Amino acid sequence: MAIFPFILLKSARLKNDPEIINHEKIHLRQQLELLVFPFYILYFLHYLINLIRYKKHDLAYRNIVFEKEAYRNENNLHYLKSGNWYGWIKELRTIKKTDTQ
Repeated sequence: MAIFPFILLKSARLKNDPEIINHEKIHLRQQLELLVFPFYILYFLHYLINLIRYKKHDLAYRNIVFEKEAYRNENNLHYLKSGNWYGWIKELRTIKKTDTQ
């Protein structure tokens, strides 16, 4: 879990998992992009909307735009260095596309 400026892990062994660390670093950058506090508001609101929409916690969580960006790019350890700021906005566009098809 990323709570700016910290990454909190369930166990010490996760410190050595580059994908998990990268996933959480993506969240830290998302928090910076939105000046931290608004990130938490948008994250929670998007979760609530998804919960109403999907009626299941796991689906609601996985479809939060911030999570979609982090999961999609957690294996790309160069993602943050490549300057993909506001990548979560692209995830909003995919929601609109899938809703209209």
